[in-house]
Amino acid sequence: MTLESGWVPEACTLPTVERPLRVAEFDHLFALSLRQVHRPEGTRLRLMLDSAAEASARDLVARESECCSFFTFTFSRSAAGLVIDVVVPEDQVSVLDGIAARAVKARTSRG
Repeated sequence: MTLESGWVPEACTLPTVERPLRVAEFDHLFALSLRQVHRPEGTRLRLMLDSAAEASARDLVARESECCSFFTFTFSRSAAGLVIDVVVPEDQVSVLDGIAARAVKARTSRG
C-alpha cells in the first residue's frame, strides 16, 4: 500500500503526490466499515468489513493493485460481512505491517 514514506516499496508506481490521497481513502474505508482485523500469518492480513462497503472496497483495491502489483486481494463473504484477504510476498511484509497498523488504529479509535 502506498502509505507513509519509509515503507512505501520501490515497486509502487503511484505518483508521490497522490499517495496521501490513497492513504486517506484507506483510512476512510477502515474508519467507516472495518469490523475486525486478523493476521493469520506474516504474509496475510484478513480484514472484515461491513457488507455495504463492498463496491468501494473493490474499487479501492483494484486501483491499489494497479500501482502495487505485488498485492493479492481476495474477496469473500461470511455471516459477519465482507472479508478481504490481503497477501504479499515475503519481501513486502513491511507494507502489510503498515496496512495492519492503520487498520488496527482505525478499529481502536472507533471503540
